[in-house]
Amino acid sequence: MSKKSFAWLSEQIVRENSDAIMFADREGAIRLWNKGAEAMFGYSAAEAEGKSLDLIIPENLRGRHWEGYHKVMASGVTRYGTELLAAPGIRKDGARLSLEFSMVIVRGEDGAVLGTGAVIRDITARWQKEKALKERLKVLEEKQG
Repeated sequence: MSKKSFAWLSEQIVRENSDAIMFADREGAIRLWNKGAEAMFGYSAAEAEGKSLDLIIPENLRGRHWEGYHKVMASGVTRYGTELLAAPGIRKDGARLSLEFSMVIVRGEDGAVLGTGAVIRDITARWQKEKALKERLKVLEEKQG
């Protein structure tokens, strides 16, 4: 496969994926926003690209997020390299989401940190089911004990 064919194939996989795939630069501005991100968060690529990640981060979590983000951008090191992360997110309509995502530090050819990429999955329905099961289990345990 030629480099051109591979680049086209990679672009298709990213653009059309149902999971949200995004890239934010060193300052936290969104530079890549695929169709999955549009569907998940409710913003078109035109609305999201160039905007701050604050677009999808609940307001009460932004301080902690930016503290960690800037530390990672400065050091080029994250403790979450291979871990699946879980965090809440927020849609354009204000609805909160439960998210799982993997992230990667993106570097230029010279090794300098350019930003971070993420593949994000909405697990809100699963999280709600697990919460309901935990609540039912607690009620049953209280009845027995």
